[in-house]
Amino acid sequence: MKTIITTKEAPAPIGPYNQAILNGNTLYTSGQIAINPKTNMLVLDNINSETAQVMENLKAVLTAANMTFENVIKVSIFIANMDDFTAINKVYGNYFNNENAPARETVQVARLPKNVNVEISLIAAK
Repeated sequence: MKTIITTKEAPAPIGPYNQAILNGNTLYTSGQIAINPKTNMLVLDNINSETAQVMENLKAVLTAANMTFENVIKVSIFIANMDDFTAINKVYGNYFNNENAPARETVQVARLPKNVNVEISLIAAK
């Protein structure tokens, strides 16, 4: 059974999609970028604060689905510049521990929505 997950604690979609879909016990999030849901403004001060906002947006979506980062089984990271990988990885690592970190891929792309530097989506399961 497909359930739409939505929260005001994460940015509203900027297109014809939902923040996340829960199918059975599996949650599929849409990609999150660094939009502050309270101001609707992008957080682009630096790659650290941008990544932290993305992760906080994902945390809000997980919370709306009654999950945490411990439920995450797969993460996809899209970055505009592979030179930012180390900084992104450091912030990202604050949300997981090595013992139960999810599977992941990181891909450099030509361009991301609203010209951001990082977009992250995930799959989680209860």
